[in-house]
Amino acid sequence: MKNIKRYISVTISALGILAVVAPTFAQENTVNIYSYRQPELIAPVLDGFTKQTGIKTKVLYLGKGVLERLKAEGVNSPADVILSVSVTRLIGMKEGGVTQAVTRDIIASNIPKAYRGSEGHWFGLTTRARVVFASKERVSQNSITYAELADPKWKGRICSRSGQNTYNIALISSIISNEGIDKATTWLTGVKANLARSPVGNDRAQVKGVYSGECDIAIGHTYYAGKMRTNEENPEQKDWEASVKILFPNNDGRGVHVDISGMAMAKYAPNSENALALMEFLASAKGQEIYAEQVFEYPVLSGSKLSEIVKSFGEMNPDNISLETIAQNAAEASKLVDRIAFDD
Repeated sequence: MKNIKRYISVTISALGILAVVAPTFAQENTVNIYSYRQPELIAPVLDGFTKQTGIKTKVLYLGKGVLERLKAEGVNSPADVILSVSVTRLIGMKEGGVTQAVTRDIIASNIPKAYRGSEGHWFGLTTRARVVFASKERVSQNSITYAELADPKWKGRICSRSGQNTYNIALISSIISNEGIDKATTWLTGVKANLARSPVGNDRAQVKGVYSGECDIAIGHTYYAGKMRTNEENPEQKDWEASVKILFPNNDGRGVHVDISGMAMAKYAPNSENALALMEFLASAKGQEIYAEQVFEYPVLSGSKLSEIVKSFGEMNPDNISLETIAQNAAEASKLVDRIAFDD
């Protein structure tokens, strides 16, 4: 029994190197976190939480496979809180039966209705906008709409990652939610016709395509601008980012499409009170500002301070359509991508 109760620590880095595991039973003064986000990105906010509450945190970083792991662990799972990116993943956790509802007034009041699940199973903490990175040299306009991406004037000038990528599925789902499947089909067909090359790579690769002249505009998430601008390990990415300006589509209309980084409480959280304390801290102005600064995103709590880098992206007017509504169209969006052979 002593071996069973012993805490085993394992950490998994982005390179697949082992780094943190979690306890099998409840531990006093500890909260165990399964995270899609790298440990170094969430360390400052977790340090702030520990400093304020005295509760320690243990993190298991998993770039993927969180849902599968939680299902396999079942009632024996040590996870208390899940930190994830993308509303589709958070909803997938809920539908997969690995989360539980949380009812806390401070969390509900700090997080707008559009950014939390209707049944209290998940909550957004920060938003990232799906924007256009435009060449400073070759694109003179300073505003754009999503509809305009299908305009023939952009033929051979757009770079995009795979249409089946989670981020693009969410964008396409938002078009379906706002305009219906017929208009979304026409729009995505038009965007495909304007691609400079077949979709390949991640969001950073699209900005690199603008820098190299392969395309003039690229579709990507705002936070990648911050990642590239501060990348000391690969300084060439600073040049990529410096070559583009950020255009917020529909900023003067219904608003730009946003996705979230968010949290949920694990279904069998052994340290549920500590988990609630962490979730309340993450929903607070202090918690959101620390977290948002590290990940180059926008806090969902109105009035929260933006980091200087995020502020430099420009003023954002988010589309306030419920992310839950958008996620309901994800399957239809995926079918649409295949139907028009967007990635071919």
